[in-house]
Parts: sequence; C-alpha cells; structure tokens
Amino acid sequence: MSDTKWCEEDFAQSLTYQACKEVIDGYEKLIDESLRVKTLGGVYEVQWNAQGKATAMGQLAFFAEFLEASGLFENWVNSCPLRYTSPNAPEVKDVLGTWLLGIMDGQQRYAHIGRLRGDGVSPEVLGMNHIIADDSLRRALQAIAPAPKARHNAEQRAAQQAQALKAEQWMQAQLRHSIAQATKTGWILDCDTTVKVLYGHQDGAVVSYNPHKAGQAQPRHPHLLDR
Repeated sequence: MSDTKWCEEDFAQSLTYQACKEVIDGYEKLIDESLRVKTLGGVYEVQWNAQGKATAMGQLAFFAEFLEASGLFENWVNSCPLRYTSPNAPEVKDVLGTWLLGIMDGQQRYAHIGRLRGDGVSPEVLGMNHIIADDSLRRALQAIAPAPKARHNAEQRAAQQAQALKAEQWMQAQLRHSIAQATKTGWILDCDTTVKVLYGHQDGAVVSYNPHKAGQAQPRHPHLLDR
C-alpha cells in the first residue's frame, strides 16, 4: 500500500507540473505576441519584455554614436587629471560618464544622480560599468578641481592651485579639440535681435531703437561678444 500511495502522489505531482507548465508556456507565448488594447485614445499594441532594459534618454544612442566616431568621450576620459590609488575607487570613465548623463538629464543637484541609478541602458551605451553614487561623484569632482580653503598652508595652497590649473587646462584643451574642425570651415552667423520692452529702470535696460514705442520704453537687445 505504501508503494501505491507514493505512486499516486508522484502521479498527482506530475499532473500539477504539467498544468503549471501549460500555464507558463501560454503566458510566455502571450508575452511574445503583441496585444491590441482599445483605449480612450485609440487602439494600441502592447508588448511585454520581462528581460528588457529601459531608459528615459532614448536619443542618447545617436549622440553616443557621434562620441564614438569622433573619439571625444574617450579622449576626454583618457586625459582627465583624476587619479585614484584605491582598488575600490570607481573608474574615471564611470565618474565622467555619470557626470555627463546627469548634465544631459537636466540635473542641477548631486542628489538627483540617484534618479539615474535605475537606468540600465545609458551606462552600457557609453561603455560604462555603472552609474556611481552622488557622494562618489561629488568627491571625484572636488579632487579634479579642488576649491581653496582658508585653513590651507602654503604647500597645500600651491598644490590646490596646481590641480585647479590642470583641470582648467584639461577642459580648455577638450573644448578646443571639439571645435577645431569647425574653425577650419567657412560659416555665416545670422543673428536676429528681438526687442524686449522694459519699463522703469530695470537692470541692463537702455534707451535704444524701439519701432513701437519710440522714446517711451527701454528695450533690451541681445549683445554678441567676441574675444
């Protein structure tokens, strides 16, 4: 009777297994196929991909192609004056890549870097390992261009100024490299000014040409400075 009981349990388990497998197979087939859903805004096709990654910066792939073709990103990373000695420190590419993605995402605070941590596409597009934490980015940028401190002695102040000069030369060299080809090409600057009427004595307002209220308002014109 014991053997019969075990056979019945095995048989029941096999039926349960088959039933579950059929449900799972049907679910996976449903995932692979597009679903048509009718909504208030019209009919849409929906596809599920449990293994896929998503990003809010879908256009980054085209910009990354430009960076790869021009070599601007690699040159920027390789010439960076940031140097780590700790084996646990992030790579320079991850530091600068996180900084770049934060700027492209319109972030203005270090704490906002956390919003990029769930992006599984953008770091791979730039060839990064991962997006670093906001504290790591803050310390890295402070190491690249340290700010002067009142408690610095003469030696520390000289080291700070030397590192800040390296950082400035690094960024200036990369900027010149990025526009070098454009300076060898003829171009035309077409600048159309817009009259913005300012009343009273607002900062920067001067009495000048105003086709609508001559002598009564103070318009501001944009200025183009050339160095």
